[in-house]
Amino acid sequence: MKIWVLLGFFLTTPAGAITPLGGSVEPIVLSVGPDRKIKTISAAAKMAGNHAIIEVDAGEYAGDVAVWSQDQLLIRAVGGRVKLVAAGASAEGKAIWVIRGNQVSVEGFDFSGARVPSKNGAGIRFEKGQLTVRDCTFTNNENGILTGNAPDLELRIENSEFGFNGHGDGQSHNLYAGTIAHLSVTGSYFHHAKVGHLLKSRAAINYIVNNRLVDETGGRASYELEFPNGGVAYVVDNVIGQSTTTENPHLISFGVEGYKWPRNELYLQNNTLINPLPDGVLLRVSPGADAVQSLGNVLVGSGKL
Repeated sequence: MKIWVLLGFFLTTPAGAITPLGGSVEPIVLSVGPDRKIKTISAAAKMAGNHAIIEVDAGEYAGDVAVWSQDQLLIRAVGGRVKLVAAGASAEGKAIWVIRGNQVSVEGFDFSGARVPSKNGAGIRFEKGQLTVRDCTFTNNENGILTGNAPDLELRIENSEFGFNGHGDGQSHNLYAGTIAHLSVTGSYFHHAKVGHLLKSRAAINYIVNNRLVDETGGRASYELEFPNGGVAYVVDNVIGQSTTTENPHLISFGVEGYKWPRNELYLQNNTLINPLPDGVLLRVSPGADAVQSLGNVLVGSGKL
């Protein structure tokens, strides 16, 4: 089947894969921590050049916001978790971190508390290039991750957690990908969005594979998974469920704001879809999609598919 050919290619030998260190350039390692020469992450972000490795000692860094514009950059926690608490600060009035560099990887950070006057404060605001986020958490921000709308952006998320994000107005979400080229989310946990969605994506190509997108007890999320402008979406091997206190009785929505991409196809395979409500809609697809395929899904509770 086409779905497995494409998934296999993307996940094992992806085109445009993000490799933090490129070619034969010897990376420069910058160590950050209270006992290091470089005390703050913001200072490291100003000092680093392309092809750098930023190693941040475990601990809490309050109000230590940064803009990263370098290419081929690896930013990783060492010795344990690094907790980035906004504490009222933001980079460029947007986020704890603003990232706009080609081939950037972020590993082992906890982003929390991002709030800005526009009500769109994010743990990470991703605006340019290719970004991999691995083993990170995003909690109690207005958006967990918010991307720009550049058509060449590529975002990959692996083994991360998103919970309790959202301003509460339904316009901000645990994860909000704009009109970008590619979104890949694997091995991650989404829960308890504040009125907004667990995951919302306007990307042209989406791979949502082997995740738990369940709003859990007391959750008030709207959609668990939304592709408002269609695109191509492969949704495979996930557990997707809403709570009894949901703000919207739909689990998955596709194309409700109009199809904007040349291809608009949804492949829903081998997922467990959970609806504890007496009614509800497991899958809503607006007319005009090029292809919709549902195979091998387990339906728990009532609701329409």
